[in-house]
Amino acid sequence: MSSVISGVAGRYASALFELAEESKAQDQVSGDLDTLAAMIDESEDLRRLIRSPVIPREDQARALQALLEKAEVGAMTRNFVGVVTSNRRLFALSDMIAAFRAMLAGQRGETTAEVTSAKPLSDAQTQAIKDALKRVLGTDVAIDATVDPGLLGGLVVKVGSRMVDSSLNTKLQQLRLAMKGVG
Repeated sequence: MSSVISGVAGRYASALFELAEESKAQDQVSGDLDTLAAMIDESEDLRRLIRSPVIPREDQARALQALLEKAEVGAMTRNFVGVVTSNRRLFALSDMIAAFRAMLAGQRGETTAEVTSAKPLSDAQTQAIKDALKRVLGTDVAIDATVDPGLLGGLVVKVGSRMVDSSLNTKLQQLRLAMKGVG
């Protein structure tokens, strides 16, 4: 597998992947993790809760469990997040989700593309990116989308070791460098 699936995140994701595979619940867990990843991306408060070493583990666990129940996340994923919380590994939760997605994509014969945009992508935009990448790569592509307002506009697409950066921020940096050379 890829380098994403190493270290702490890889071990936890592998354990969850094996449990989901045994229970034939990969699609359910994948959907739950997509929901959780979206919640993390959309909420600075949730990111702070996950990253903070000073918030007691019990408080983190209670808050996350309440949030996951309200989002109707399945028991296997809730239990997984509970174990991650009790073992003080919440800081790696996003990496665990990415590693699980990569394992599932590998099992399905898909390639995973990391797509970073300035604003959340619509379903139509995501599908257009999938279609374009499928034409180029010749294989199904799973999209791991993240939002980075610092890009200002455009996209950064990573597939394996290849990266295409068409972000407005990068273009402005290149223009600044070119202008320094002129004067």
